[in-house]
Order: sequence, then C-alpha cells, then structure tokens
Amino acid sequence: MSSERTTAPGEQSHVEDDDSVCPVVESIEQIGSQWRLAVLHELQNGEYRFNELKRATDANARTLSRVLEDLGDHGFVERRIEEDAPIATYYSLTPKGRSLEPVFDEIECWAGSWLEDSSDED
Repeated sequence: MSSERTTAPGEQSHVEDDDSVCPVVESIEQIGSQWRLAVLHELQNGEYRFNELKRATDANARTLSRVLEDLGDHGFVERRIEEDAPIATYYSLTPKGRSLEPVFDEIECWAGSWLEDSSDED
C-alpha cells in the first residue's frame, strides 16, 4: 500500500507546502563532509595552529582552509590571530562546536560495537 497522500484538483499536499528541511539532513549538510568531521573531531582536543591541524587531519592546505572557513561561517569554529612575530593563527571550537562532543562520543561507541563486528562478517 502506498503512503503517498492523494489530493483533490487544485489542492496542494502538505508535503509540497512544507518548505522546512529535515533537521538531520540540514545538520549533515553543515558538518557531514569527511574533512569537516575530521576537523571538528580533532578540535575537541583543544586549540590548534593551522599547520598542527593540517598534520593531525592529513588534509591539504587548500582543503583545510576551505573547511575552516565553512565551519567558521556556520558558527562551529573560531579563529584567533596572534600578532606577535611570527604571526600565528589558532583555531578552536565555539560553544556550538563543543556541543557536538556527545555526538562524537556516541559515534565512537557505535563504531566500537559495530565496526569490529563487520570485519568478522567478511
């Protein structure tokens, strides 16, 4: 049986009227890329200089720069510039970014339970 709702001529369905996006989909669009997740996870450990974060995530400079800018635009990461010689740029999580810590903890717990088991099934 189909779950689609039929509508009378001239009537719009509720789904067509709903311009809102599923919160899960919207969240994944903001944090869901491989590099965004790697950066957010690494920054859970504290503040990093650009090159430290580059080494820790194994991202190239162009990718990391773009990801940090995107995460900053979405309010997950903040940038601090230290003007002393040599000039250094530091990145850390905002409260919004830090609020993802329990999410990463849950993913790690899930991975510990399920990823090890999946290798046994092959």
